[in-house]
Amino acid sequence: MKTLKLTKAIYSLFEKYPLYSQEGNNNAKVLCKIFNPYGRGSWYITEAEKQENGDYLCFGLVSLFEVELGYFMLSDLLNMRVKVFGLGLPLERDRGFSGNLRDAYKDCGALGKYNEMFKVA
Repeated sequence: MKTLKLTKAIYSLFEKYPLYSQEGNNNAKVLCKIFNPYGRGSWYITEAEKQENGDYLCFGLVSLFEVELGYFMLSDLLNMRVKVFGLGLPLERDRGFSGNLRDAYKDCGALGKYNEMFKVA
């Protein structure tokens, strides 16, 4: 069964940007974008920290029904399956996305929310 895999370079970024390392930075670097190529759902990881069980607790922008900042477990994304034509297909990593938090808000159509949150004129 096909699964979502991340590169060693991404895991290195997770080590470089642990939780709270970019706190308060409205231009926080997005380390990785994971998305549902078949419908709604994008996760823009800005910080991640390895837990005792080997999983990573991530923080970043989540775009599902609402666009909001929050915490999520990497294993939930790696193991998530999307039902398409009866198949359980994995999420994918957007290899073409690179940018910061503002770019992530823009990518998911919520630049106005970014401007409001960070008091950008």
